[in-house]
Amino acid sequence: MQLRELIARTGGPGRVEWIGVRSARLADMDALSGVEVALDGLAGDHARPGKRAVTLIQAEHLPVIAALAGREVTAAMLRRNLVVSGINLIALKGRDVRIGSALLRWTTVCAPCSRMELALGHGGYAAMRGHGGWCAEVLETGRIDIGSSVEARPLA
Repeated sequence: MQLRELIARTGGPGRVEWIGVRSARLADMDALSGVEVALDGLAGDHARPGKRAVTLIQAEHLPVIAALAGREVTAAMLRRNLVVSGINLIALKGRDVRIGSALLRWTTVCAPCSRMELALGHGGYAAMRGHGGWCAEVLETGRIDIGSSVEARPLA
């Protein structure tokens, strides 16, 4: 089997488990049951338009982060917009991904920031390294709800 064929097999579909937005840069995350997606990000979110419009993290990484941080971890503490389960987010790098009715493309790793040390305690930044998720740009507007499907579009 060719490498291109292996890369095209993403598994899934995945599922949206949690949605959060923050009204200002340092504001707490507000959990939502659904959200409209505009070209500059999620409605009500203080995001960077463009390649960092939406942030995502793998639900399966939350227990890993918790184990490494030595404490309970919630999605809101990690300050990512979407928590997704059932599909490997790294396998979707550079792919167009349909989430609900919106179309996104992963652009860059969402590295942890120094705030993780405050949120998770001593070693929180280190616990997040390699597990911080992804940033994405919005290619098509739409709506994302808890339970929305996460599916990679076929490679061209």
